[in-house]
Amino acid sequence: MKAHLHDLLRAALDALLAEAGVNAEPAIQLDATKDAKFGDFQTNLALQLAKPLGQPPRAVAEKLVQKLPASAQVAKVEIAGPGFINFFLNKSAFQAVVAEVLKQGADYGTDRSGKAGKIMVEFVSANPTGPMHVGHGRGAAYGDSICNLLAATGWTVWREYYINDAGRQVDILAISVWLRYLELCGVTLPFPKRGYPADYIRRTAQKVKDGHGDALKREAAAVLDGLAAEPVVPEGATDKQKDEIKLQQEAYADTLIQRARSLLGEGYAQLQRIALDDQLGVIRKTLSDFNVGFDQWSSEAELVKSGFVQKAIGLLREKGLVYDKDGAVWMKTEAYGDEKDRVLVKADGAATYFCNDLAYHVDKLDRGWNLLMDVWGADHHGYIARVRAAIEALTGRKDALNVQLIQFVTLSSGRMGKRSGNFVTLQDLIDEAGTDATRFFYLMRGHEQHLEFDIDLARSQTTDNPVFYVQYAHARICRVFDQLAEKGGKFDPAAGLAALQRLDNEHEKNILTLLNRYPETLRRAAADYTPHTLVFFLKELAEGLHSYYNVHRFLVEDDAELQNARLALISAVAQVLRNALGILGVSAPQKMYREETQE
Repeated sequence: MKAHLHDLLRAALDALLAEAGVNAEPAIQLDATKDAKFGDFQTNLALQLAKPLGQPPRAVAEKLVQKLPASAQVAKVEIAGPGFINFFLNKSAFQAVVAEVLKQGADYGTDRSGKAGKIMVEFVSANPTGPMHVGHGRGAAYGDSICNLLAATGWTVWREYYINDAGRQVDILAISVWLRYLELCGVTLPFPKRGYPADYIRRTAQKVKDGHGDALKREAAAVLDGLAAEPVVPEGATDKQKDEIKLQQEAYADTLIQRARSLLGEGYAQLQRIALDDQLGVIRKTLSDFNVGFDQWSSEAELVKSGFVQKAIGLLREKGLVYDKDGAVWMKTEAYGDEKDRVLVKADGAATYFCNDLAYHVDKLDRGWNLLMDVWGADHHGYIARVRAAIEALTGRKDALNVQLIQFVTLSSGRMGKRSGNFVTLQDLIDEAGTDATRFFYLMRGHEQHLEFDIDLARSQTTDNPVFYVQYAHARICRVFDQLAEKGGKFDPAAGLAALQRLDNEHEKNILTLLNRYPETLRRAAADYTPHTLVFFLKELAEGLHSYYNVHRFLVEDDAELQNARLALISAVAQVLRNALGILGVSAPQKMYREETQE
């Protein structure tokens, strides 16, 4: 309906501007009214045109109304206040949505043309040094839903996971696994403070032992030869002392890395590969269980190996945007809005993470994705300016990067029955609450807000649980059709569509209004990057269905016309519930344990 009214206003606007000989292009804003006395939709178009036309807004509104094409769906049009135009629709205009939903099915409200543009969305990209935690899960649910929303509203979308497999953290992973492997071989060594101590490291170490036996075993004396003991933070140390000792511990870990490389030779690369593959395998399984997939997994190590990083640095040099200082290579990011210049290559010749990351972003643009979206944790806020600065410096574009920051998640109200170690993983949460509840709960609040995840509520099978409440609406509708079949009855869709005028009680009007609102809700959620908007819509639609179910009978045996009309309506509700839940990556079950029948 909104699209239809927009077309009417467009025709009236074009006619009025042509008549006045005025060249203006105001945006046509059309909003659903909050009070029925002002009609169903309202526009402020006349107020926007008052200045270009040099006339009072009410006079402009009158001329626009005069030039509106006739429409059988519009009952009347009124001018209110300083010049607002209010549209009152015929009942049939709202009822027609049922036929539209049933005709379009899964495509209702969507635009799958891809003509809106091309966008690459990079999300999750958790370091492959351990299992995904609950914070990663929120980014995964958000990023995947945003991709679904964009794809449903005209965008060509590419989903990418960036594997940070070239940094120092991969070496820390390798030596952590190696030291646990040595324990399995009977060689016990002090475990470094900066290593990864969690139990999953022992699991990976067992895989190394199973695959290589004692081939990577080295005696403790060889590992520790000439290596001073790792410093420990003494009790009562000052913050300055803690920072100094932390640097010493980092240096100790670096020495261990070099020792492992020297002692293992080619075996070190094998060890590192096994460790990475094992952690990535766990990440991939968790994401699969979470209904999250990617078009491509891009490797930082492969990007470096390809020479693209050096190429990017060379391009920056050609543009005069890098300089050498204290043995390091710096980029002039401050000139592009960053708070200071940044190091690209450290004095020891190692590229910084920022250096590789800026090359990766340029690579994405070079692959033809002219708009990039990155979904990052809130702790990356200070990183945005430097990446945008690098992109602008290399491409001249200020609008190429869209960053969405995901706020933190805490768990509340409930003990986890299963834990992977000394922290809660996303897999733990999925196993406890299920994929549907976990995704839905992650998306219930705006991503820029802190989220407290109520585990007890998420795994409860009651209507207090928001995802259960929404899914239960769909299951209730399915149960009505099962009950119809059990009684030997049949639903006649054509007869139902022919009798839509029978849908005139307040519950039916409310549901028809919601069904009409779905396409606009979808577009708004995509445009604002707010999947929680869709969650609110689903809860409202489910509430409308439950209220309708509790007051009115759908199987009206003595009135076939009314029965078919109501069955057509709830069929449309079920379809929109499936569509919206699908965008969020949540299922629409046909059966749930609380199902009952309308007697």
